[in-house]
Amino acid sequence: MMLPSGIDAHAVWLGIGWLRALEVPVNTQYLGTMLQYVVDDSRAEVMVISRRWLDRLIAVGPACTGLRTVVVLDDLPPTLPPLPFEVVGRAEFLLGSEPASHLPEPEPWDIASVLYTSGTTGPSKGVLVPWAQLHATAVGQVPIEDFDDHDVAYVPFPSYHVSAKGPLYLMLLCDGAAVVREQFSTEEFLHDVAEHGCTYGMLIFAMARFLHDQPPRPEDAATPLEKVVMVPPIPEVHDFARRFGVRVGTLYNMTEISVPLVTWDIEDPASCGRVRDGYELRVVDEHDREVPLGEVGELLVRSDEPWTLNAGYFGMPEATARAWRNGWFHTGDGFRRDAAGNHYFVDRFKDTIRRRGENVSSTEVEAIVATHPGVAECAAVAVPSEHGEDEVKVVVVPAGEEGLDPAELIGYLEPRMPRFMVPRYVEVVDELPKTPTAKVRKVELRAAGVTERTWDRTLAGARPAPTPSEAP
Repeated sequence: MMLPSGIDAHAVWLGIGWLRALEVPVNTQYLGTMLQYVVDDSRAEVMVISRRWLDRLIAVGPACTGLRTVVVLDDLPPTLPPLPFEVVGRAEFLLGSEPASHLPEPEPWDIASVLYTSGTTGPSKGVLVPWAQLHATAVGQVPIEDFDDHDVAYVPFPSYHVSAKGPLYLMLLCDGAAVVREQFSTEEFLHDVAEHGCTYGMLIFAMARFLHDQPPRPEDAATPLEKVVMVPPIPEVHDFARRFGVRVGTLYNMTEISVPLVTWDIEDPASCGRVRDGYELRVVDEHDREVPLGEVGELLVRSDEPWTLNAGYFGMPEATARAWRNGWFHTGDGFRRDAAGNHYFVDRFKDTIRRRGENVSSTEVEAIVATHPGVAECAAVAVPSEHGEDEVKVVVVPAGEEGLDPAELIGYLEPRMPRFMVPRYVEVVDELPKTPTAKVRKVELRAAGVTERTWDRTLAGARPAPTPSEAP
């Protein structure tokens, strides 16, 4: 499924669930080899797509030999090239269909979605997300007893993220409503909240920062908003709560789990929260042994109820076994905790970059950068952004003596990778730092950050269009 956020995307998701089929939502910024990989790896036979992205599928269509039918929810183009699959429009697909009232509802252990991760240590992995996990995620954000049929959730997240499915699920459980936007806009947020009576919303760091940086207005505290989840909280979270008259909470989650950490009425903005009922957490060393309080280790998770965490990775039994070794799910994230039970995210053990709400795989960035004929070697790392989270930096060793023009490299990458992956920073070097076993020492590259030799795409005026999670 490759659709913009909206009623169609959620209706297709729920319809697929009632058929006991597997919904695989595709990041709408994917193109080229990344799009082909998800289509092939998921073994999808049917694809539902918006016409606006049909050209991307057509470009890789001849290689997508598993597809049998492509349903375009908009008008079909007048002509199509020869393709190995059938292409039909909405009307033709639905012709003669009737409501499937005879089908029983899905069970908690049935798979609700296959959500592809960022592929931090290799190719992206399809996470098998049971309905029970989505339920646990929804009610883990805010206790269900805090909601009723007057509540309205504001959902400006893409439908291929669990952050869009959770709030919608929560509103369905309490007979509330949801306002679904295709993307977040600083200018439209408060207007939408007021017009539609939104009482609940989730904000990633950058969204909260953009709102906080707007000039204060007398009507800010009069919005219908009552509760906001902020991930992670901005340092000025208490000022934000007073200004907008809201109760602010935060949480820790990832595609594979279901909000094991949450806190409300935040005391320490650096904390991800405390363990909620029904979950066990450990912070361990490389041998899964508990580390002392205050020391950094990998966060492990398990739950009391079955099917409330992921059911593994689609078609990847070895990756599933590694992640679930010793009966605990290994998050790959570095944490420390204190005597009061507060958990603090420290760093990613997995080699991932978090940019404006999107997980960016350094492996996938490097694979595409390396296809440039002028690149001999490269490494992608995270560097801090002035808006919070990360920016993408690539360190490149040129293939020839003539060197490499960073602006030319960015121009090469823009049509070949999603916009959120396009590096902001490029640094051309003679060689990459290596370990004795010839592995790139990314810790040195991250520590160096932005140097005098680093080319900045934003300062050079070569910025791509905003991603869905970026404010204008």
